[in-house]
Amino acid sequence: MKPNASATWVGDLRRGKGAITTGSGSLSQSQYFGTCDGERQGTNPYELVAAAHAACFSMTLANELAVAGCTPQRIATTATVTMEARSVGRTITGIQFDVLAEVPRLKQNDFIRAAIRAKTNCTVSRLLKTNISMSARLQIAENRRLSNSLKVSKTKKQSISRASLER
Repeated sequence: MKPNASATWVGDLRRGKGAITTGSGSLSQSQYFGTCDGERQGTNPYELVAAAHAACFSMTLANELAVAGCTPQRIATTATVTMEARSVGRTITGIQFDVLAEVPRLKQNDFIRAAIRAKTNCTVSRLLKTNISMSARLQIAENRRLSNSLKVSKTKKQSISRASLER
């Protein structure tokens, strides 16, 4: 099976609306809008990109941790899309991951390596041509204490981007 979805749009961009249906049926005629003004109930394409990216990254991180011999109890990922007006129109210029993982008996340095590999190997990350930054924290499951965290960003000294990893 090839994953698929369909969308129908009615009206202009500002006042129009659309409906999304996925091949799996998890979304069925779900409303979406062209703007994210918060005035109407429903989603927008940019929020859907963020959801797909967060889900894909979390699954990829779980796989990277499994390869390292660990099973996560929980991975919580938030993907935040940054949009800017460009000469060609509104453009997604970045995505920020905020990750909190609970993995028993995992060392911080192993978690950092797995998170960086997941950011690089995530199918949606490889699809998107934008800056992807990440803040990742490992929560020690046994006593719920937060260990050191990793902040990966285009603007920080400790910067890891797709380009630097491919060199």
